[in-house]
Amino acid sequence: MRLIRHDLPASIVVFLIAIPLSLGIAAASGAPLLAGLIAAVVGGLVAGALGGAPLQVSGPAAGLTVIVAGTIAAYGMAGTAAIVAVAGLVQIVLGASRLGRAALALSPAVVHGMLAGIGLVIALSQVHVLLGGNAQSSAWRNLRDLPAQIAGHHGISMALGLATIAVLVLWPHLKRLAMIPAALVAVVAVTAVAAMIGADVERVDLPDAPLSALTGPVWPDAPLWEIGLAVATIAMVASVESLLSAVAVDRMHDGPRADLNRELVAQGCANTVSGLLGGLPVTGVIVRSSANVAAGARTRASAILHGVWIAAVVLLCAGLLEAIPLAVLAAVLVVVGLRLISLAQIRTYARHRELPTYLVTAGGVVATDLLTGVAAGMVCAILLMLWRLARCEIRTDGSRVTISGSLAFIGSGRVARALAALPAGQHVTVELHLDYLDHGAFQVIEDWREAYEKSGGTVDVRETHDGWFGRAKRGRLGAGKSTPRRFGSWSQWQNLDRQRRNAMAAGIHEFERSVAPLVQPHLAGLARDGQQPEQLFIACADSRLVPNVITTSGPGDLFCVRNIGNVVPPHGGADSSVGAAIEYAVGVLGVRTITVCGHSGCGAVRAMMAGGNSGDLGRWLTGSANDLTGDTDETRCVTENVNRQLANLRSYPTVRAAEEAGRLTLTGLYFDLAEAKMYAVESSGLQKVAQ
Repeated sequence: MRLIRHDLPASIVVFLIAIPLSLGIAAASGAPLLAGLIAAVVGGLVAGALGGAPLQVSGPAAGLTVIVAGTIAAYGMAGTAAIVAVAGLVQIVLGASRLGRAALALSPAVVHGMLAGIGLVIALSQVHVLLGGNAQSSAWRNLRDLPAQIAGHHGISMALGLATIAVLVLWPHLKRLAMIPAALVAVVAVTAVAAMIGADVERVDLPDAPLSALTGPVWPDAPLWEIGLAVATIAMVASVESLLSAVAVDRMHDGPRADLNRELVAQGCANTVSGLLGGLPVTGVIVRSSANVAAGARTRASAILHGVWIAAVVLLCAGLLEAIPLAVLAAVLVVVGLRLISLAQIRTYARHRELPTYLVTAGGVVATDLLTGVAAGMVCAILLMLWRLARCEIRTDGSRVTISGSLAFIGSGRVARALAALPAGQHVTVELHLDYLDHGAFQVIEDWREAYEKSGGTVDVRETHDGWFGRAKRGRLGAGKSTPRRFGSWSQWQNLDRQRRNAMAAGIHEFERSVAPLVQPHLAGLARDGQQPEQLFIACADSRLVPNVITTSGPGDLFCVRNIGNVVPPHGGADSSVGAAIEYAVGVLGVRTITVCGHSGCGAVRAMMAGGNSGDLGRWLTGSANDLTGDTDETRCVTENVNRQLANLRSYPTVRAAEEAGRLTLTGLYFDLAEAKMYAVESSGLQKVAQ
């Protein structure tokens, strides 16, 4: 039943997307078009059946186009097929060695910069084909010849290509029809127009007997080190792209998480089979995978079936594919290539100060080649990492010096200059907010302190956490970097300042003095870019329950609603404050999870159990539609209250629509105050929250 209801329709959607993309990627790679279709079939059948990411769809990927084009130019299609097959064996060994996650050690900024560079190279080459010309051998030559190509006479090919781009861009804005793939609509519509007007243009050319046209691999006549480099390049890029895609797909659904080692073995098997059949390299691809999840797929059957449909079309309906103009496929590839350059990713890397790595990688791929570009990006990423490790922030306010971050010998010169600039003979406070301190930097501070005190001043060294300076004085440096505490010691400053009867003001002062320097950059980013929480957290107003503490989260992570008894009034009731927060969280912020969290010793639940409440409290608790009067099992009553609020949540149309569409998950939690442990509220009872 699940297969017919969910996976079968999803497989058709993915199949309709895969056909034009597979043909276009083969054309852009300079490979026979049949090679792209072989890779799509093998990706669906082999990777789909064996993969560790059930909802991921595999096939020929735009990210390998530049590499494959260069390999075909050097070794021919038969030699490339042999290299692909061996690259698959390398992937199998990596997966069997349980090195799947090691491929993710490559900086995402390098990976996405590589894809952006490849996308730009694809677009620059295919725009020549769209305009009726021929792609050149390098991105620089394509860019150099582009003005002359634009100024030339292009005829019907350009018109068909521009019409295809127009459909690809405008179709997703038609909300009621957006479920039909834009690539399919563009290719079918423009191909039909070309047929009706009898356009004399180059079209797809497939062999009359596809099975007899399969070409086996031939070992290239080249030095072994050259072949090994080509094998390693394809294996590395295909592995990283597949695993990153699998991780991204995991974020789109709530089913089983991906087994990356198994997925890597499956991708290796698919590449070996594809190479033996004369096909292109296979990777997991995010475009088809996201379409698969959005179309409602539940199991790996969808990916497998999409491969079956492609094989059936190639064997039985090849004539339909041969009606497609090559300019139409080029237009599809131009749009696909440009979409590999994600403005959202660029903004993200700019916020996280990793944009230089992204730009260096992308620019290197375009200006030189893929390996050189990736190597330049990795060098840039390492240099940025070293700069951050050695970077500290120094702020001087009168006789107070605050040093934050990592303090190594490289940064000790700046520290020495800041300390030397302090007036002599004063009481100086040096505040250290450090996650690392080496002996060279410690010695600079200690030598200055001794000299300053000999000249008549006094120095007070304070540390917010971990005591790096104190350990250094005891000769116990050597441990690794540590993580700062996620929250301050409220009770500590409250007790110290109790005699002033103004604990709140003391706490604010302590926050601004010792915590604000640590969190200000993060808060500034949230202020600039807005909040994007993943979760709406509905909790009780009990002072003992602190959501950010029990979830180890920080600013921007949780959109919180707190009230007496973590109550969610049913939709349409007299109170709309909670409903307004729910509609804002789901409709505007796009949260993916709503959690209702109850806790032991809840006064509101005890009041419901006792019954007879009056006034505003009574009306509030009665409005929750939860009658617990007379029950004596407090734990069961708390969990029943959580379940009732989850049911009330589903009375909101916004919540119900998002949950049915698979965009939202509702969960219930129970926090035991005495144990300081969290439990999931399940239909079978309380279960320890899984890690």
